[in-house]
Amino acid sequence: MTRRICFVLPCALLSSFVLSGSAAAQSPSGTPGLASTPVMSGRDLTWDMAFLPDGAMFFTEKCSGLSVRLPSGKINALLGIKDSKNYPDTASDLFCGGQAGMYGVAIDPDFATNRFIYVSSASSMTAPGTNRVLRLTVNPDLTKVSNRQDIVTDIAYKPAASNHPFGDPGAHNGGRLRFGPADGFLYVTTGDTHNGEVPQSPTRIGGKVLRIDRDGKAAPGNNPPQGFDARIFTYGHRNPQGICFRPGTNQPYTAENGPWHSDEVTALTAGGNAGWDPRPNIGGRGDCPDNYCGYSPNQMGAMEPKERSAFMPMTDTKTYPNAMKPAWNNDMLSQGMSSCVFLNGPQWKEWNGRMVVTFMGIGIHGTPVGNRLDVLDIKPDGSSATRTTVSLPMPAGRFRSVVQAPDGSMYVATDQGDIYQLKPI
Repeated sequence: MTRRICFVLPCALLSSFVLSGSAAAQSPSGTPGLASTPVMSGRDLTWDMAFLPDGAMFFTEKCSGLSVRLPSGKINALLGIKDSKNYPDTASDLFCGGQAGMYGVAIDPDFATNRFIYVSSASSMTAPGTNRVLRLTVNPDLTKVSNRQDIVTDIAYKPAASNHPFGDPGAHNGGRLRFGPADGFLYVTTGDTHNGEVPQSPTRIGGKVLRIDRDGKAAPGNNPPQGFDARIFTYGHRNPQGICFRPGTNQPYTAENGPWHSDEVTALTAGGNAGWDPRPNIGGRGDCPDNYCGYSPNQMGAMEPKERSAFMPMTDTKTYPNAMKPAWNNDMLSQGMSSCVFLNGPQWKEWNGRMVVTFMGIGIHGTPVGNRLDVLDIKPDGSSATRTTVSLPMPAGRFRSVVQAPDGSMYVATDQGDIYQLKPI
């Protein structure tokens, strides 16, 4: 059964849009217009995409599994999670619940010779559950995966409900996978799981960005503080669902959704602290519900974002003066920032080299829903950025993932189960 998410647009409105054909939106002079072509529709919570050079697209569906769309348009199901239907293989330990499920997908830089792809997913293999990174081998005709190797098995998972907004089990998993274009290592984003101890913990690898080799071992040069897990590249994160690399410098950036305030984009440095620390009795705070101050104060009610940010900052530079400072803050709003990509190529005109970030849209306590795509012009040193909001040539949705395809076009995936190709015109 297809799951429809109605957090941002009424389902009746979503279902009224026709996904056949293509559409175009013109932009002001100096920026590209966009032509939109629907690639897939009616899927099940499409979460991420990764392309082979010939245009074959692997994609994940959070509550179904991993598939590949061939250049012909044919879709081959590959690996389903527990209770999935119509997959040649299923993994009974992989599951969907709350925010948890199957998340990111990445293709090995040496895929032509080793046939490796990677996915991240929630797993029940060890109690009370973990998030894992799986390495899979794809057969030559892209009809089957085999030789599952769990290369990371100890990423935090939230097993029980807590007294917080969106407090169900399975919250805040991160889950994006991307290979660094210069170093060839796999970057893995992980979330704080509503656990105040996790982001600043030296040994728990939630609330982190990991940088590992294809076997899951720590990459050289991660430079974490003494006593930290060697796989940790950066720490002190809340729930980064986006990681992308700037053309030319290959500087990694995260896109991270904030706690009732302050979605942030941040340039990462090896061993850096992103400054998120939701523990009680830190930064002048006292006790907090279920030992997690992430939505405090007045976590269930409305407050000015500026006031809430002063109490529970997304990047706490008072407690951590050397924290990595964000390049951009979403006007102090939390609207569900998710994925990111840097556009690359002259076809993108003024957007060439700029970052696109996606927003799933969270309209709570009077915050504008804001499900959209933004283009960020980030200064070379990552210290600040200016924002342009994209004029969409297709319906807005809960934009979960954005990637650039080998042909230079941009693909966006939504929680509503739609994937669009966007071309500059």
